[in-house]
Amino acid sequence: MTQKERLQAGELYKVDEELAAELAACKALCEEYNRTPRAEKEKRQQIMHRILGRHGTNFNIESNVWFDYGYNTEVGENFYANHDCMFLDTNRLIFGDNVFIAPQCGFYTAGHPLDAKTRDAQLEFAKPIRVGNSVWFGGGVRVLPGVTIGDNVVIGAGSVVVHDIPPDSVAVGNPARVIKKIPRE
Repeated sequence: MTQKERLQAGELYKVDEELAAELAACKALCEEYNRTPRAEKEKRQQIMHRILGRHGTNFNIESNVWFDYGYNTEVGENFYANHDCMFLDTNRLIFGDNVFIAPQCGFYTAGHPLDAKTRDAQLEFAKPIRVGNSVWFGGGVRVLPGVTIGDNVVIGAGSVVVHDIPPDSVAVGNPARVIKKIPRE
């Protein structure tokens, strides 16, 4: 298996020349996007179309924003990400429709082994993150590798999401815990 295939399979991998080149290309697009004025909406959309793997027709991502690869991120309709968000999309990062993200949030599919010897060998892993429809993330939320967040969820500001969050929930804290169910209308 190539390192990219190992990465996509959720196995330990090492960043090789192919992955390093893809990272660099995406970072260059992020830099271009971040320095393009908001008034140049069409140009910004064209750049973001080149970054994202899939996207709805109606989405807005504010500067500054960073992706690792870009092509692993999918955003649905009515997606909004406020300023200073980070999408470490080493593995799949999937957002449903009507997802709203406050400033300074991070979504991290990448991780490092707990074992120091393995980590020191520059081996990494990546697990997908899946976010359902109608989800709101408060400011400064962090979502870690392998997490699935259901539909109709609110994640409170400053929370660190390390486990799956069921649908129709409000979750807060570090680690984030469900504190309330949201009734369906």
